[in-house]
Amino acid sequence: MNRTLRLSALALVALLGACKKEEPPAPAAPAAQPQPQAEAKPPPPPEQKTFKVGLVVDVGGRGDHSFNDAALRGLETFAAAKRYDGGKYAPASPPEVKEAITQDLAGLQPPITAQPIEPLVIQSKSPEDYEPNLQLLVEQGSDLTIGNGFLLESAVEAVAQKNTGSKFLLVDSILLDKDGKPYTLPNVRTVTFKENEGSFLVGALAGLVSKSGKIGFVGGMEVPIIKRFEAGFRAGVRSTNPKAEKTLAAVYTGSFDNVAAGKQVAQDLLKKGVDIIFQAAGADGLGVIQAVKEAKAAGKTVYVIGVDSDQSHVAPEVVLTSMLKHVDLAIYNACRDLAEGKFSAGDQVLGLKDGGVGYAEIRVDFPGKAEALQKVEALRQRISSGELKVPATLEELSAFQATP
Repeated sequence: MNRTLRLSALALVALLGACKKEEPPAPAAPAAQPQPQAEAKPPPPPEQKTFKVGLVVDVGGRGDHSFNDAALRGLETFAAAKRYDGGKYAPASPPEVKEAITQDLAGLQPPITAQPIEPLVIQSKSPEDYEPNLQLLVEQGSDLTIGNGFLLESAVEAVAQKNTGSKFLLVDSILLDKDGKPYTLPNVRTVTFKENEGSFLVGALAGLVSKSGKIGFVGGMEVPIIKRFEAGFRAGVRSTNPKAEKTLAAVYTGSFDNVAAGKQVAQDLLKKGVDIIFQAAGADGLGVIQAVKEAKAAGKTVYVIGVDSDQSHVAPEVVLTSMLKHVDLAIYNACRDLAEGKFSAGDQVLGLKDGGVGYAEIRVDFPGKAEALQKVEALRQRISSGELKVPATLEELSAFQATP
């Protein structure tokens, strides 16, 4: 190739190289995107344990509208939020639970709320049943076994000593050794009440309401507990109507499960002109209420004061009020302590300031009601503060001075 031609070829190659577009760099491979992590789920909450709580009621049984029904209310309605219907349990509605809580317990803090409790209840047909019934509940796996009533003291003691790994609650009595001296067991809680304080308040009311100036008291068995009711009631009457206290008639039926006996002694009192009767007689008290109801229907202005539970529903027209003995609260508190791991043994005594006793809402009308309630409430405050000491025995009553 001559020189001219060679130069021309080189120039063409250069020209073509100059005209060629620069290729863009190949795009970089996309960076790997992080994979979404599965959202961590919290572990399921541990399954809440349900505690079995067994209750042995005394011979008065379910349906006495008094002492035993108070215990059943504390276990079944308050603690387990259940109602007993046709031999089995069904959930109790919030209105049913609320209705069961008396006015004086409505403001409790913390409030009464359902606990993880399964109730086991055994009815005793005779005192000989108490110990085997308690033992049966322990064998059925009861986490807490309750003997309701001072009549079960020796039975609870015996079963607790044989079953030291089980927990027990004895209501209405302390433990007594063979010499009758108080003592404790490491697996038994006992709860007793200052019945005299609540009885004082209803006695004061009776003294203010009575028109005849004749007031009566009907007790069941003539035992120290019922004597506390009588002593407190007499002191209350003395504080507002000393003349009526001097003639106050007290009679005892000798039992807690004889409705007919209660009715008979009440009829005898009514024939003598008594216009208000306070009964502390278990199921016998239902007979007292019936006698007063019949007297009212016959045209007499008469009232009865119930006991342990609010008994106004039994005869609304004649039940002036009821001395509340909060067995229900004592049992509920034990169930709550059990569920929270706080149950402890030892003796507890519940009075007015502890919410252990009180009086039910007064639903009947009578002349001077507002003024009477003010006076009774003032006495309540004096007792709760410790200013006024209520006699617990008839011996203490003899020295009691009624002061305004």
